[in-house]
Amino acid sequence: MDRGTALVLGATGGIGGETARALVARGWRVRAMSRAPARMGTPGTGDMGEIEWVRGDAMVAAEVAAAARGATIVVHAVNPPGYRDWDKLVLPMLDNTVAAARAAGARIVLPGTVYNYGPDAFADLHEDAPQDPVTVKGRIRVEMERRLAAAAAEDVPVLIVWAGDFFGPRSGNTWFAQGLLKPGRRPRVVRNPGRPGVGHQWAYLPDVAETMLRLLAQPDLPRFARYHMDGHWDPDGRRMTETIARLLGDPRPAIRPLPWWALRLASPVVPTLREMMEMRYLWEWPVRMRNDRLVATLGEEPRTPLDVAVRSTLVGLGCLGPAAA
Repeated sequence: MDRGTALVLGATGGIGGETARALVARGWRVRAMSRAPARMGTPGTGDMGEIEWVRGDAMVAAEVAAAARGATIVVHAVNPPGYRDWDKLVLPMLDNTVAAARAAGARIVLPGTVYNYGPDAFADLHEDAPQDPVTVKGRIRVEMERRLAAAAAEDVPVLIVWAGDFFGPRSGNTWFAQGLLKPGRRPRVVRNPGRPGVGHQWAYLPDVAETMLRLLAQPDLPRFARYHMDGHWDPDGRRMTETIARLLGDPRPAIRPLPWWALRLASPVVPTLREMMEMRYLWEWPVRMRNDRLVATLGEEPRTPLDVAVRSTLVGLGCLGPAAA
């Protein structure tokens, strides 16, 4: 069944890639933009399936507009690589997406994060909670959503789905793949970034993509639609690391605290570590977004069992060896 054309910006990333795959599986024609499309293969080949790759740069408005022609949805999942130059790149890229979606008559889909919220909202974290972030990235995310709200008030429908920390078999630049373990080999140590007893919210990327697609299928989706996912809640901050250690099998890796002091020392010269330090507050508070609105709309939240999701992630990151893969 042909459901229309979707443009995915950021299809080489974690959430963009999972969303592109889910759209293909649902019968959408999927177009993705890359500065080097020849490297991505031809439709019907490789891991990305039936995706049409076109040449373009998210910082060039005319190229985004050309890629969006004929699309009914534009997934804005593009981010600067390695957390670099957020203050210079993020908002211009979003403005280009808004202009392209307006010209095409498409709905924008944005994967949201908890960065928008500060500690004043943590006790009752719903979609309309105050957004008073305490970080630079958080303030940029708030401005992104302000611009999307303004676009939706005019003529561009928007869907935002907030989720916890991403993990998945192709998760890329995430806390799971950078803070908890090292991809590419069986880890001997699993790191826990959180304070003892502090809960943490995780989101399995295929579940996030499935949630967005189910919402897009709703006939009465609001013009400015916003939903929280619950994902996998780790009530004491130990469930995720203990699940990883158990699934890795014997000999079990040690579970040790993340050495924040070492990140702090290296952060002045390593941009990724500097950004990780800025997000430390999310590991010191039990930050849990409520999904009441999502459940009221869909009836349930798509949720892969944790053992299945973590095993898939470990295989995808190369931590369980070729036999498991």
